[in-house]
Amino acid sequence: MSQRDGSPLVSAEWLKAHIDAPDLRVIEATWFPPWTHERGAARTAYETGHIPGAVFFDIDEIADPDAPLPHTLPDTVVFSARIRKLGLGDGNRLIIYDRNGFCASARAWWMLRTMGHTDVRVLNGGYDAWQAVGGESEDMPPQPVERHFTPRMRGDLVRTLPQMESLVEAGGPATILDARPAGRFAGEAPEPREGLASGHIPTSRNLPASSLVTEAGFMKPAEALQPVFDGVTGPVVTTCGSGVSACILALALAEAGHEDVAVYDGSWSEWAEGGMRPIETGPA
Repeated sequence: MSQRDGSPLVSAEWLKAHIDAPDLRVIEATWFPPWTHERGAARTAYETGHIPGAVFFDIDEIADPDAPLPHTLPDTVVFSARIRKLGLGDGNRLIIYDRNGFCASARAWWMLRTMGHTDVRVLNGGYDAWQAVGGESEDMPPQPVERHFTPRMRGDLVRTLPQMESLVEAGGPATILDARPAGRFAGEAPEPREGLASGHIPTSRNLPASSLVTEAGFMKPAEALQPVFDGVTGPVVTTCGSGVSACILALALAEAGHEDVAVYDGSWSEWAEGGMRPIETGPA
């Protein structure tokens, strides 16, 4: 498997062949939901062994420190300060990976693109794919040299709560795709966050992120994804529980040829909070 022109993904074989390129930087962005793992489990996994030279991108730390919701996109000042300390910046080609089906390499990919960095891709298959091709690992943390990062905020890739309220009230024109499992979308299964009702945003459609990833942790090929999105027209907004798996949908859409998809950053955690906004149940 090689890198397809225009693809947001690279193969482990490609990364192995190019990892020593002076402008290439590797990022691990593994994130485990707090209801499945203790906080810090992802960093512990990284410290046990990671792709040589990879820095750790923690979506809970590279976030808005004042937001009431988890891992909310920070402003350009906070984001650029955190990224510079990781030794990432202008002129770098960035390759992001994780250990659990694009969670949260897709989120980091979206964040970097939203902040204006265009040369960023995701390792298809993640850390397991790297090991499968005989890629080396190390447990020593790198010593990054701070590098200048110029943020160029792309508002077209983000949707806020007021924008979503206006979109729902108008009944379009964007297509809203929800990446959560079908039971939570339909209101038949509880949300993992205590006190949060299940259901979905009116007018939204359900497309579980897990349906786009193979059992081995690879994104399904473009030719398999394109029929899934055949009925998607006009602008697209993706959403999920807290803005993580929504980015997997955005990544899959980009692989299928639908670039510049927006993500509702607050997602269901914001929409359903306090029961102040309309909630629908049942299948889409």
